[in-house]
Amino acid sequence: MNIFRLTGDLSHLAAIIILLLKIWKSRSCAGISGKSQVLFALVFTTRYLDLLTSFISLYNTTMKVIYIGCSYATVYLIYMKLKATYDGNHDTFRVEFLIVPVGGLAFLEQEPCRISLHTEEFDMTNEN
Repeated sequence: MNIFRLTGDLSHLAAIIILLLKIWKSRSCAGISGKSQVLFALVFTTRYLDLLTSFISLYNTTMKVIYIGCSYATVYLIYMKLKATYDGNHDTFRVEFLIVPVGGLAFLEQEPCRISLHTEEFDMTNEN
């Protein structure tokens, strides 16, 4: 285990837990950008999609699940549980100015997506 990765993961996890505890104890999400939290949740979800296809280690899987769960818990608290305390008028971040260019860059910079079909096997079974 790399000590720098462990330190980074634990400090990141501590920051997320502190944010959740602050929201929970004060029963208010004033001053927190809901749009930014939705973006964090989307980033963690797309970044950690490999959870469905590969297993690296128990530590890695656990941290990814905790990050995703905490992100969606924060979004739930802001938009559902404590939505009366959320001030959307002050959350003026224009998400579309970030999502559109990032989406475009993702398609330009990413290797072509390959669906894992075994075409040889498919061709062999369709011989007449």
